Amino acid sequence: MGFSQKHLLGIEHLRPDEITAILDLADQYVDLNRRDVKHADALTGLTQINMFFENSTRTQASFELAGKRLGADVMNMAMQASSIKKGETLIDTAMTLNAMHPDLLVVRHPHSGAVDLLSQKVNCAVLNAGDGRHEHPTQALLDALTIRRAKGRLHRLNVAICGDVAHSRVARSNLILLGKMENRVRLVGPPTLVPAQFAEFGAEIYEDMAEGLKDVDVVMMLRLQRERMDGGFIPSEREYYHRYGLDAEKLSNAKPDAIVMHPGPMNRGVEIDGEIADDINRSVIQEQVEMGVAVRMAAMDLLARNLRASRAAEPVEV
Repeated sequence: MGFSQKHLLGIEHLRPDEITAILDLADQYVDLNRRDVKHADALTGLTQINMFFENSTRTQASFELAGKRLGADVMNMAMQASSIKKGETLIDTAMTLNAMHPDLLVVRHPHSGAVDLLSQKVNCAVLNAGDGRHEHPTQALLDALTIRRAKGRLHRLNVAICGDVAHSRVARSNLILLGKMENRVRLVGPPTLVPAQFAEFGAEIYEDMAEGLKDVDVVMMLRLQRERMDGGFIPSEREYYHRYGLDAEKLSNAKPDAIVMHPGPMNRGVEIDGEIADDINRSVIQEQVEMGVAVRMAAMDLLARNLRASRAAEPVEV
């Protein structure tokens, strides 16, 4: 399949052909998930542990469903009530996990780099389900699959990512992925939420929504991440919606067939108008949720293949 990674820690480690390999396999799993019988055996005999140090609804449920549909034994660890809260270090947690012999470890953590650290200490494949402000690779991959299915391609598109870019690991992963696949990316929002250094990613930065959305193919809205804000980034939600919330008037600047995306959860009337979010002709927000399960199935399938191959190549102890 042209995929050689041991872990999925971020998009920056993936080659364009590896991104395509995940999306191509995910397309097959979309078809499987739409059947009456939705089960396959790619992870049969393997154990998947989900460790979410931050609360999650969509991502955790999606990974759990993906693992179960592929035949894995899936365990969710309640990290909010775990030994971490009692003072155990991340390294000690890794040592404990190793003793359980898991095969796939899905981790979400509030600190950037924590998932990478865990991957260096455990003897299994690790998938990053979001670490701090760093990356959220499976979200970018499911967004890419949604775009490719809606537009018929994933290159040479004009994509606007709008809103709270500064605090968004989703924005960072999408920026990297869309850049690798030769798309033109615009970041739209107030200077407090779209710092100038994001131009280093090759993106164009706009403060005005009408200008930023002009003739784009994809409009990707972001959630205001108040839990990561420690100051006055916006004057008020009402003012933010007036200037940066996606409504019909602002959307009219995009191409007539432009699609609207949002990683969820949405704040209706703040980041996006409810009618736009529910418009079946423009919004692909529900499709994103569907693609999430398929992408996570594909990612775990490919990592499991590499894991099994590496174990088969290990010398047998006499």
